[in-house]
Formats: sequence, C-alpha cells, structure tokens
Amino acid sequence: MKFPLLYCTLFVSGLLYSNASEAQIFKKISETLTKANQGQTDSTKTTTTSNTKATASKSNTLTSLSNKDASLGIKQALSNGLNLSIESLAKKDGFLGDAAVKILMPAEAQKVEKTLRAVGMGKLCDQFIQSMNRAAEGAVKEAAPVFVNALSKMTITDATNILLGSKEDAATTFFKTNTSTELTNKFSPVIKSAMGTNNVDQYWTQLTSAYNNLPLGNKVETNLTAYVTQKAIDGLFIKVADQESKIRQNIGGSRNTNILQKVFGYADEKK
Repeated sequence: MKFPLLYCTLFVSGLLYSNASEAQIFKKISETLTKANQGQTDSTKTTTTSNTKATASKSNTLTSLSNKDASLGIKQALSNGLNLSIESLAKKDGFLGDAAVKILMPAEAQKVEKTLRAVGMGKLCDQFIQSMNRAAEGAVKEAAPVFVNALSKMTITDATNILLGSKEDAATTFFKTNTSTELTNKFSPVIKSAMGTNNVDQYWTQLTSAYNNLPLGNKVETNLTAYVTQKAIDGLFIKVADQESKIRQNIGGSRNTNILQKVFGYADEKK
C-alpha cells in the first residue's frame, strides 16, 4: 500500500525548496502525513480485504482489524514518531542538551580532549563539541522526506509483521534498514556545510594542531563529516525508537487516534 505519489512529491518539493520557518516546515510534515493517512483511510473504507472470510469466526476485535487497518496504524505510529523526533532534535540544544543523543568527541580524539583540558584548553573543547551538535541539529530536518519515502513503500505484509512480530522495536528496525543509506546521503552535505558555518572545521584544526604540536609522538586525524553524520542518524533512531516504545506500551496518551487505539489494542490482546 503506497501513499499517493502526489502527496510525496509535493511534500519533498515543499520541504527542500521552501524558505519557510522551522515551524512552517514541521507544519508541512504534519499536514502531508495527515493527508497521506486520510487517503489510506478512504481506501480502507472502499476496499474488501482478502482475509475477511478467514477471520469471520474469530473475536470481534480480530474481525474488525483488517490488514489495511494494521498497515495504516503502523504508518501512523511511524508518522507520529517522525514528527516528534525531528521536532525534538532540530531545535536549539536538541542534541546538545540531551544526554541520550549528545555528540561527544570522536573516540580517536578523546585523548586529544583529555590532554588539552589538562593544559587549560577546556573552553576550546567545549566549543568544538557544541559546534558538532549544532551541525547535527541543522541536518536532522533532512530526514523528513526520507521517512515519507520509506513509509510510502511499506507493504501490508511489512506492517503486519511489525505489528504482530516479537520485536518491540520492529518498526524502528524496518526504518533503519530501509533509510540509513539515503539518510547518510541527505545528512552528509548539510553537516559538512554546517560544520563550516558553526566553525567545527576551524575548532577541529585548532584542537588537532594544538595536540599534534605537543611532544606526544602520535598525530590525530578524524573524518568529522562521516562521524557527525552517523551520530546524527543514530540520535534520530534513538528518538524514533522511544516513540515506538511509548505507543506500544501506551505511555502518556501516545495512542491518540482511533486507529492507533484499535490497532495496538489488538496487538496487546495477541501478546
């Protein structure tokens, strides 16, 4: 089951070329996903699923949950996770202020940080860490069209397996498998540019130059663009997994639509 191509096309075009504020961008995300979900709801109402007769003798809950309902519920859950995850990470200190996703010095550079802090250069280290996180915060909005594309390609079988499978993070795992390469391609140039804007390259040059000038023998080099890109993607998946967990466990009113209550309520009964 695919989202209407028109919605995906309009959404990606609007997101990539609009000069609107962040608030307007997030509004577009919500509106596009809502329209896509509504389109699936209309389709569900007019399409007879092949498993209706097979399930007729089972409980009312089971007979009321069609394959298309299961697909719609999973896609809506991922849509909610997308919105909330991007909003939380794209704001100022979205990465920097959250210990679960904060980007720290690369492992190869932690000896640099330790040594420079010991010789009174802690402020430079702090500026560098802040700049990496700012770059990630600026890039994470690029995930939106990638999410929409992945959701549009999710089949009814995929959705049913995610809903009724044994893995509590099955939706997040599906998303990781199907979007990691595209996310890397989207994030990498944005982060490279942002690192220049936020002086990451400058701070990195200062840090490594100061360290490499010390009489310690070993020199340090790290591909910062690749490192920050991967950490930004990791942070995004952490947030999406959190949202999936909340919906599966019905925490904090996260099942806030009829379809989510219906689909995940059914999944609860089958556990």
